[in-house]
Amino acid sequence: MNDTPVKKWILPAIVVAQFSCTSLWFAGNAIMPDIIKKFTQDESFLANLTSAVQFGFITGTFIFALFTIADRFSPSVVFFSCSVIAALFNLGIIINGIPTSALLLFRFFTGFFLAGIYPVGMKIASDYFQKGLGRSLGFLVGALVLGTAFPHLLKSITTQLPWKYVIYSISTLSVMGGCIILFLVPDGPFRKKSQQLNFAAFRNGFSNKNFRSAAVGYFGHMWELYTFWAFVPVILATNKNYYHNDINVPLFSFLIIACGSVACVASGLLSQKFGAKKIATLALFLSCSCCLLSPLFILSNSTPLLLSFLFFWGLMVIADSPLFSTLVAQNVAEESRGTSLTIVNCIGFSITIISIQLLKILSANINAQYLYLVLAVGPVIGLIALLRNKK
Repeated sequence: MNDTPVKKWILPAIVVAQFSCTSLWFAGNAIMPDIIKKFTQDESFLANLTSAVQFGFITGTFIFALFTIADRFSPSVVFFSCSVIAALFNLGIIINGIPTSALLLFRFFTGFFLAGIYPVGMKIASDYFQKGLGRSLGFLVGALVLGTAFPHLLKSITTQLPWKYVIYSISTLSVMGGCIILFLVPDGPFRKKSQQLNFAAFRNGFSNKNFRSAAVGYFGHMWELYTFWAFVPVILATNKNYYHNDINVPLFSFLIIACGSVACVASGLLSQKFGAKKIATLALFLSCSCCLLSPLFILSNSTPLLLSFLFFWGLMVIADSPLFSTLVAQNVAEESRGTSLTIVNCIGFSITIISIQLLKILSANINAQYLYLVLAVGPVIGLIALLRNKK
């Protein structure tokens, strides 16, 4: 069965489905001005809204990993089920008269069921593409990046329409993505079903030195990634308010985040020639450099200079992500691969909440020009872990 050629549409189908479903992630962030107005909150509510999704995702990945959902049950069915349920919770935002607590709860459960989409999508890809996995995950994480950025684009092109249309569109996309997986992508030829709960998966994965090195590198990368994405509109708005320029914040937020999809594909292709670890280490070093150089650009009075810097940062901040997932998947037993990917995601996204909330706290006491230096902490730790492991 493992010698059966993979049908040509499998990878494009997974990519399109991943893009469609992960657009749920920043649906709330894209309509942040409308949420602030509707719920009478201030701009700092962005951190709470983003953290609610992240916390939901963390809880979901913990539950999915604990009960080895992606290894015990059909990944395609899990993906489809979660895409529909997450879409329904996303629609909860539009209910009239809901309190702020309910809004955060809806975002929490959207994140919870994203745990059955993003890591399970990687599990599905790894069940089809053992050879050239870095390339396949490069396309897959590229789809995640586009999906994450897409709500900002929707908001930009529907400015004259009620904000609820963004939510309707994204929930519809999610259901469509789930249907693509259910009907076009059956369980892969390399899938090994786990017949029982594998509570030892937590311990077994981290006992492997190569797995541990890749995981710590990923954790350092995650300290920076989602906080950067969440604060891209803030960086642009801060510069716009400071110099009263005409930056289109939603449009450039989309473009800066979305350009990372190109980096994911490129890094996946480069990893086939130079190795996943080398390219991941280089990308992490360059994104770390962006953190350290950020004070020179954040409040630049040159809009082209600021945008050029943010575009480069947007490329580097995500380029290593599919490679870390590749390294994790390659250094764990096949029957627990889905669980291991989910565990790593769970810890990684837990770190994002700390990073996002820390920047929220520091933003009240530190000049915006120096705020993003703190994002360098994660990449530095990740680089140390990668460079200490010579393999």
